[in-house]
Amino acid sequence: MKKRCEKEYFGRIRTPLTDAEMEYEYWFAGIQGISGKKKYMIRQRMKSGRAIYYIEEMQLNGLEFLSEKDRDVLREAVRQQPRNDFERAREKGIRFVPWFSADYPEKLRELEDFPYAVYVRGRLPDASLRKAAIIGSRRCTPYGEKYAVEFGKKLAENGVEIISGLARGIDGMGQRGALMGGGRTYAILGSGPDVCYPREHIGLYMDILEQGGGILSEYPPGTAPLAWHFPARNRIISGLSDAVLVMEAGEKSGSLITVDIALEQGKDVYALPGPVNSSLSRGCNFLIRQGAGLLTDPESLLDEWGIVHEERQEKEIENEKVLESAEKLVYSCLGLYPKNITQISEKTKLSERELTGILVSLELQGYAKEISKNYYVTAK
Repeated sequence: MKKRCEKEYFGRIRTPLTDAEMEYEYWFAGIQGISGKKKYMIRQRMKSGRAIYYIEEMQLNGLEFLSEKDRDVLREAVRQQPRNDFERAREKGIRFVPWFSADYPEKLRELEDFPYAVYVRGRLPDASLRKAAIIGSRRCTPYGEKYAVEFGKKLAENGVEIISGLARGIDGMGQRGALMGGGRTYAILGSGPDVCYPREHIGLYMDILEQGGGILSEYPPGTAPLAWHFPARNRIISGLSDAVLVMEAGEKSGSLITVDIALEQGKDVYALPGPVNSSLSRGCNFLIRQGAGLLTDPESLLDEWGIVHEERQEKEIENEKVLESAEKLVYSCLGLYPKNITQISEKTKLSERELTGILVSLELQGYAKEISKNYYVTAK
């Protein structure tokens, strides 16, 4: 008795495919040199992977949207006998999820250049939960690393799934933070789902799977981490997410490419402000000047998203108990957006000299944060 895979055409259930039929679909999805969009158009015209494998020259020439180079690629591909790769991938715990599958993420269907198929180890993201991408510099500072972990942890603790690229630096730290928070995180690779890159993240790779997350790629198992795969995978990182959080980025950071893609996709973009003298914060500070949401603490972000959490209430009660009256007055003036000491003085009617001492006290207690010279935000 052949196993059968239930599949779907963008919401319409069609006849289940047998493993033999899926072998042809797997073969077609893995052809390199034809774009995902053109593969989709070929599949729509020909109706099945098997029909594509046995395509005749007249049918091939009738696919007017293909270039001659595309036709040559397909001609060469049909000379290769499908090799039971679908079954081998399944034996390795890798799921093949083409665009017509009922399991294919709806958020990816919305992309103009959606991947023709994704290959998955572990789980796919939960469509019912909010998802945030945490991205940034590979050569991050301790400052960026600290907040990547903090945001990843707090968001995960409150049911937000974290999407990132398993890269060195911010990506990996954000995902490690999500695991520390007991949540799920998903790594989008620029290699096959069975190829951990960078290799030193193999522990993180395995922990993601062990904690119920997933490893996703649009590249078949065994695919090497080639340089041009990484810019392409960024559209999947932002595409799967509801919001993109940039924790640290230089002026020409690859993270800004992901931001451009996210904005084109209509996603919310947030950035963590950083010291004005840090080259790795210039990209974030630029994004804030351009209108990106300001990241100050995870609780404020959860509040903005309407996600109920206990910590905010507990901190407000703690603030009421601990702060002196003058400190309470100054603390009440602080918020998500930076205020300079002159603005705070005008609002509180306290002298700048008095304010300096109060703000230092609030910083030492962890209630305020100076993000640049004489500019403050709330830290709780």
